Amino acid sequence: MSDEFVKGLATLCGGLFGWMVFSGWYTTEGFESTQLIAEVPTDPAIYGNIALTLREALFWFAIFGAITFWVLIPAGRQARAALRDRRSSN
Repeated sequence: MSDEFVKGLATLCGGLFGWMVFSGWYTTEGFESTQLIAEVPTDPAIYGNIALTLREALFWFAIFGAITFWVLIPAGRQARAALRDRRSSN
C-alpha cells in the first residue's frame, strides 16, 4: 500500500509543479497582484496555446492520478480480495 501512496504523491506533486510553472509564466499579472490564477492571455501564440493546454492537462493529471493511486487501485484490490474470499468460503 505504501507504493501506491508514493506513486499518488509523485503524480500529485509532479503534476502540480508543472501546473505552477506554466501558471507562473502565463497567468501571473505581477508580484503585487494576482498570481497563478489570473486570467489567461486573450490571444497567445501557438506555443502559448500549447503551454496553456499542457497546464490544464497537468492539473487534471495530478488530480486523477492521485485519486487513481489513493482510491481506485486500493478499492479494486479490496474488492478482488473480498470476491476471492467469498468464492473460497462457498
